[in-house]
This record gives sequence, structure tokens and C-alpha cells, in this order.
Amino acid sequence: MKKIIASPQAPKAVGPYSQAVETGGTLYVSGQLPIDAATGRMAEGVEAQTRQSLTNIGHILREAGYDFPDVVKTTVLLQSIGDFAAMNAVYAEFFTGDKPARICYEVAALPMGARVEIDAVAVK
Repeated sequence: MKKIIASPQAPKAVGPYSQAVETGGTLYVSGQLPIDAATGRMAEGVEAQTRQSLTNIGHILREAGYDFPDVVKTTVLLQSIGDFAAMNAVYAEFFTGDKPARICYEVAALPMGARVEIDAVAVK
């Protein structure tokens, strides 16, 4: 059985997908763009964008009864791999205990001109 998760504090999906889906004690959070749900605006700079993407993930995690320590895997998409160190510095603020597995790619482009997009998988 799957359950669709939607947090009003995170931005709505920009396509035909759910913010997150929970099944069998695992939560799959879709890639989060750095959009502030309250304003609909995207943060400037990779540090602020990373912080907003992870804040959005946090809202979705908590809506489903999870939190950052429950995250076991993330994927980070960067518009430029040159932003890797700056992204990492902010990322480390959110994952302070045991770190999840992660992969990071440079991509040709992200929706809405974002510099970063992050997804997550969490397990209870």
C-alpha cells in the first residue's frame, strides 16, 4: 500500500508527480527545487538554493513523520560541479549525525534555472 505525502510548507510539484510517496516504511521524496513555498520565489546562489531545497525536504519528511536522521540516500543535481564545495558546506548543516549515502551529478540544466535539486529516501 502506498501513501501520497504532500506538505503545504513545501512547494507544489512542478509536474505530474507527488512530493513524496511512502510505502513499506520507506519514504521517497521527489527532487526538491529551491523554491520558497510561501513566496513562490527561488533563492539566489548555490548556498541559499541548497538550504532551501533541504528545508523543503525537511517539511516533507516531517509531514510524513520522518526527519533528517531517517534519510538513507540522497541525490544531488548541480548545474555546475564547481558548486560542489559550497553545496557540501550547507548540506553538512542538515546531516549532522550518520550521513546518508549520496550521489552528486553535474547536469546540463535544471527546471526553472535552478542551480541545485535534491531528492531523498528515508526509512523508519
